[in-house]
Amino acid sequence: MEKAYRYRLYPTAEQEQILRRTIGCVRLVFNKALASRTEAWYERQQKVDYVQSSAMLTQWKKLEDLQFLNEVSCVPLQQGLRHLQTAFTNFFAGRARYPNFKKKRSGGSAEFTKSAFRWKDGQVYLAKCSEPLPIKWSRQLPKVCEPSTITVKLEPSGRWFVSLRINDLTDETLQPVDTAVGLDVGVSSLVTLSTGEKIANPKAFDKHYQKLRKAQKSLSRKQKASRNRDKARLKVARLQAKISDSRKDHLHKLTTRLIRENQTIVVEDLAVNNMVRNPKLARAISDAAWSELVRQLEYKALWYGRTVVKIDRWFPSSKRCGNCGHVVEKLPLNIREWDCPNCGAHHDRDINAAKNILAVGHTVTVCGANIRPDRHESKGQLQKSSNGKKQKPKS
Repeated sequence: MEKAYRYRLYPTAEQEQILRRTIGCVRLVFNKALASRTEAWYERQQKVDYVQSSAMLTQWKKLEDLQFLNEVSCVPLQQGLRHLQTAFTNFFAGRARYPNFKKKRSGGSAEFTKSAFRWKDGQVYLAKCSEPLPIKWSRQLPKVCEPSTITVKLEPSGRWFVSLRINDLTDETLQPVDTAVGLDVGVSSLVTLSTGEKIANPKAFDKHYQKLRKAQKSLSRKQKASRNRDKARLKVARLQAKISDSRKDHLHKLTTRLIRENQTIVVEDLAVNNMVRNPKLARAISDAAWSELVRQLEYKALWYGRTVVKIDRWFPSSKRCGNCGHVVEKLPLNIREWDCPNCGAHHDRDINAAKNILAVGHTVTVCGANIRPDRHESKGQLQKSSNGKKQKPKS
């Protein structure tokens, strides 16, 4: 199974100079190729693929003002063109937006394949570097595993990281267990389990909001292209990195625990990109990082032999009574507890939703049924028949 191990990197002054030059050349080649492909389409209605971009790179290296492209390894430059081709492929397939130009202040990365690095005695030697990379080995790679691809990344905060991609042959499948759990994600409680447990949302952004707000105000006052503006920008980037690290650390601990304790995990297939368009909830939803939570559950389930089931986002998990199946007409977000008008059962909104999600997940797993309800039925409204008379929604 292909995996990537990420480590903190502390390059020497010479290595940092080489890596910064390499990342800058990768950014330049990417932007020039993107500009050329865009211009070719709008002016001549001509499509440019990777092969043609690679030929343009060869010509650019011969220009007098671009001779510095020959001072770095050619492999990261070619990989940058391949990434651009992937971006265009995703764009034409409708999976992503049109590629954007890379910016210097956003850091950058450089990818090295096997022909551009050497793995010897557990150390990494990159092309153009005589000394091994001083990596902080927080954990060792699996035995008899050598990296196939190495990516060096510079974050906007100034931190260096290196990712080693390997093909892990070890079997990490956990012992099967008989437990399954349904997850209902939220804002006040990050996750509510079908067992009744509620896991609080750490709200990493809110904890640093005042400091970040002050730092961003200070940044906005600085003169553009000044040294003081660079210092202020770096301060903002470090605060944002701290928020991101805190959020990811909590999610990793939570998802690892859920994977170890449960054989099957059922979640809702939420359209988070659409939900953050609500200006009143966008910040809270983004801080909760629901998409990252589900992403971590999926790949960890693949690693350890667990199952993640997604149910349809239109299933009325909150409005459906877990006791009798009655669906209420309306249930605003400010109502956290409610009584079923049909059977009188008292429900906690989140716990009831988690139990319904688990029940539907079992149905999907066993029968493979389509659990998407009728839109009118999910709202508890009456449907009109073809002759114009009202009738009860179908069961």
